[in-house]
This record gives sequence, C-alpha cells and structure tokens, in this order.
Amino acid sequence: MKVSASQPFQIIYSLYQHEYLGYLFESFIVHLDEKGKLTYQHQNISSKNAREFSRGLDARDFELIELMDKMSQDVILKKFSTKAMKPNEFFAKTYDKQKGNEWVQEEIERYLETKRSEVLDKLKGKMLFEMGNDGEPTWKRLDVLDKRAQILFHFRKTADSTVYYPTLTYEGKKMDIPNPAAYLVCKNPAWMVVNGKLYGFERHVDGKKLLPFLAKKNVVIPKNLEETYYTRFIAPLIASFEDIDVEGFEIVKTDYDPHPLLTLSELQTTASASEAPSLFDEAPKERADDETGKIFFDLSFKYGKHRFRGEAFGTVSVSMEKKESAYVFHRVKRQLEAEKKYAQTLIKLGLPLKGFRVAVDKAHAFSWLNENRVNLLNLGFEVSQPENRDKKYFVGKAVIELEVKENIDWFDIHAKIRFGEYEISFKELRKLILKKKVEFKLPNGEIAIIPEAWLIKYGDLFAMSETQGDAEKPVLKKYHLNLLMELQEGNLAKVHMSERLKNLRHFTGIKDYPVPAGFQGSLRPYQKAGYNWLRFLNEFHYGGCLADDMG
Repeated sequence: MKVSASQPFQIIYSLYQHEYLGYLFESFIVHLDEKGKLTYQHQNISSKNAREFSRGLDARDFELIELMDKMSQDVILKKFSTKAMKPNEFFAKTYDKQKGNEWVQEEIERYLETKRSEVLDKLKGKMLFEMGNDGEPTWKRLDVLDKRAQILFHFRKTADSTVYYPTLTYEGKKMDIPNPAAYLVCKNPAWMVVNGKLYGFERHVDGKKLLPFLAKKNVVIPKNLEETYYTRFIAPLIASFEDIDVEGFEIVKTDYDPHPLLTLSELQTTASASEAPSLFDEAPKERADDETGKIFFDLSFKYGKHRFRGEAFGTVSVSMEKKESAYVFHRVKRQLEAEKKYAQTLIKLGLPLKGFRVAVDKAHAFSWLNENRVNLLNLGFEVSQPENRDKKYFVGKAVIELEVKENIDWFDIHAKIRFGEYEISFKELRKLILKKKVEFKLPNGEIAIIPEAWLIKYGDLFAMSETQGDAEKPVLKKYHLNLLMELQEGNLAKVHMSERLKNLRHFTGIKDYPVPAGFQGSLRPYQKAGYNWLRFLNEFHYGGCLADDMG
C-alpha cells in the first residue's frame, strides 16, 4: 500500500530470514496515525525512491537503505550467477543438498556477512522490527541496545575431559542463555537477539563459538579429542580474548619488543653450490653459463623465542606447548607499528621492500649487504639464511684494498681482497669478472658473491689491467694514467708515482728541449720536433718509435 510523502510517516527496518540467504533486512516507510503511532499502511523503500521521503530521513538512513539494497536476492543473483535465470531457480540449484555449489555458497555468505555487519553497526537509534510470517514489517519490535555486551570464556580441564562455556553480560547483568528463542543475526562478528534485544559485543566474537550455547549450558571435550580441540579452537580464542578464565592449563602472556630478522635465500637457482667455481682449488671448474637469479629478502620478527613473518596477520599470536599431559599457551602481542618502522628503515637504506619482502639481483643484493653491514648491526637487524638449504651464501664482511706502485714500464697492482677470513688474489677475481661471473665457493663451502659496487668502482681496472710473467703478476700500462688518477681521487686505491707522471695530468703539449751541448749543426723544424718527442718519451719512461726516411 503506497504511503504519501506529504503525510506523517516513519522509516523502519525489518529483519527476516530468507530460505537460503539467512537473515536479511528491508527498509520500509510506514504511515503514522493522528497520534503519531505506526499503522499497517506501509511501502518498501529503496535507493530509487528514498529521495521522495528525504524530509524524514537522515544521512545514516540513506546509507542503510543502500546497504540493504545490496543484500536483495536480485543483487545476489546478478553478482553471483553466471547465467540468466530467475532467483528461485538460481538459489534452488546453488543450495541443492546433493549437487549444490559450495564455493558459491561460501562466497555469498562471506559477502552477506560483511553487509550484515555494516548494517548492524549503523542501526543504533533506529526502529528495528522482526518481520511477521505474513510479510508484516512491524510484527515485533526489537530493542537496539546503545552499548555493547561483554563475553568471558571459561575452561575447566580435569583428568577426563575439558568443560567449556561462556558468560555473557550486559552492563554487569548476565544474559539469559541458553534460550531456545535466542538466535544469531550475524556470525562474523557475532550479533544476537535474546528476549527481543539486539546485542553486539565489545570484542570481535566468532558467532560459531556461541552457537552451541543457545541450546545448552556447556560443551564437554573428551580426553581423546583434547589436543586437537586445544590447537584448533582454544588457541585462536586466546588470541582474540586477553581475559579467559581457565583451570587445569596455563596461559603465559609475554610482552617483548620486536627483534628484526632479515632472511635471504636464492629465488632462482641456475647452479647448485657444488657447481660454483672455487678459487681455492688447484684447477677451478669452468662454467659456460651466465649466472642469473635473484636473492629474496624476507623481513620477519622475533619476540623472545617466537617468530612472526612481517606479512602475517593479527596483532596477537598464540602457540601451544604440550608438556607431558599439561598444556601451556604462549600469548604474544605484536607491535605492528614498530615492525612497519623497521621495514621503512630498510627502504631508507636502499632495499626496495614491497611490504616486507623483495627480490634483488645477486650482485646488487650482496653489495647492499656489504655497504650496510654496520648500519644493520647498529639498528638491531639480524641477517640469516634458512637452515634447510644446501646452498649457503657468505654474508660476512668483504673488503678490497688496492695499492698501485710505479715501475719502469708499468704500474704494479698490489691488492688485498678478503671475504671474511679468506683472501682472494686479484688475478683470480679478475678472471671471474672478465667471464661475467659473480659467485664462487669459499673453502668452508659458502658461496661468495662479488659485490656490485666493486664491479662499478673497479670495473675499468679489472678490464684494462694485464698480467706479466709466469706468476701472472697484475700490472697496468702507464698510458692508463687517468684511470689511476680517478681511483686515487675517489679514495679507491693508494697510488704511488713520480712527480713527472703526476704532472702529465696537466699536460698541454711537448716542451722544446735543448739539444746536447756538444751537438754540431742545425736541425730543421721537423727534425727538432722528432728530437723533442724522443726526449719526452725518455723522460717519462715511455716506449715509442720515430720513423723517418728523410735522413
């Protein structure tokens, strides 16, 4: 029956139970009589016609109407049906006890539970009714309570069994359960109706944990199911509720500061540890393949002896320890903001975390580790690797110290290259780099990675250096003077050279040298230029050849 927007009216909300979808809500406009009381004259209201009655609605009413529209069976049909069909046909097929689609059922329930929770959170101060079997929207008034109820779970463990029951209170008074007339409107989180009153709870409660107690006072867990029940039921409950009344087992609540643990592992492997070349064997194995793959960084946190991945959900975690026939539950409260700050610190240090994880090219990964070792230590980070991996990487300190000394015809390269306690020769490292290899095996079996920073800073030196003699002594020809100057200015090497060579840095041309005192005769200009060239080569100990077929 249509209600006139020009006449007195009241918006009300009605709760009813759908055959397949559980509890749903509908919004109605109800005509008021001359005394301002509800009449039987009403009409359904939706987002399509709500504006017509805007003078009697507030912002929350419009939100509730829109939410309830999204719970209608027509919307559910459109959202979850892959074929065009009528609602009755779709629901009968989806919820068939023998051939029904359980996955779709779960998705619909998850969707509706979210909407129910949103609606129930907004109903305070509104008129809510149970709908009658004849569709009358104002059949029975429900009292939407202003405050939230409290719940306390009790566990009593004996030698034979464990008894479990909850105590529900509202403003200090116990609620009347078990009660055959009580029912759950929403399970996640729990909202329940008892004696015409709608209760929500201060803490998030899974309604499935309350459902048994609408019909009975307690649940008895037999001894043979004890451990399974404790693990699957009691541990999550302890995580959700700080206060639980227990007898017969122990709950240990611990308060730790998080200790950051940065774990690294290989994301993609092209060769096992046994295939990596060793610079300490007499005849290292040659490998033709280019090394690829990345190092995976994963930030987790230790709280005492407990460890949590950075991406793990939940502010509280509970683990169960069994000591003979006794049980101890360890309840650890995490500091999520502190964990986020540790992740942000790593990002500031140059590790491009996404959340709490990232994959980085090998050379860059170990270069970053080597450069930030002291920072990580000072900031409290621990760097580790999985214990169950065959391939273990060297994560200690890698150092390269270079000293270059001038010789007659070249510069001698003296290098100290250390990975932890192991020293590597310049010539062997040079061979690896020239073959585009970045990893090799240390005597202790760990795999060392040449830091990317070394490849950038010393790449030209490795490429331009040569070897002399049977001992393959590393040397650098003198015409690479500018390279040495750059290394010296960048504090990458100690360079020893004569003042003559240093002056070449500012060379503008060959000077005019005087001819020997005993020289008789005169030189033509091109002959004098050749003489100056040879004197220049001699002064700087360079080799050269002046060819002249004119005398």
